[in-house]
Amino acid sequence: MTIHSSIRSHKNHTPKLADGVFVDTTALVIGDVEIGQDSSVWPYAVVRGDMHRIRIGCRTSIQDTSVLHITHAGPFNPDGWPLEIGDDVTVGHSATLHGCAIGSRVLVGIGTIVMDGAIVEDDVVLGAGTLVPPGKRLQSGHLYMGSPAKIIRSLTAREREFFTYSAANYVKLKDEYLRNP
Repeated sequence: MTIHSSIRSHKNHTPKLADGVFVDTTALVIGDVEIGQDSSVWPYAVVRGDMHRIRIGCRTSIQDTSVLHITHAGPFNPDGWPLEIGDDVTVGHSATLHGCAIGSRVLVGIGTIVMDGAIVEDDVVLGAGTLVPPGKRLQSGHLYMGSPAKIIRSLTAREREFFTYSAANYVKLKDEYLRNP
């Protein structure tokens, strides 16, 4: 783990990075954030836990220019919503995850937006550009696409195998970056 200006404390919360985590020097990880073993945060991604917590599981990849934020507690939402992401998740380029819960073995397509209070269960594919509205729950085992997100079909066995393949591929890639900065 390399600590640099990309890892910033906020209000007495310093991000906690498990063994083998890679954070690109152009990415930002701020505040109450915990990132699990062998996960990666790629160029220009922002993980901002400044007003609530963000938890990212193991072997999860946050791709370039993605924005991860929370919903603060206030008069319109007394408890706020943290951002929680499970294990073996691939978050595609330029995705926005805001105060939501993403299960394990999920592929978040390029440019997808998941809004406040939404829940994406385990084993889900969100097609590129999908919009998951606030408070919506997406059931396990399906491909979702559209704005708003709609079930397209059940996942095939091969698609389910892709979750751990993709996660392992990004673990290998981040290990290359850690060995050869």
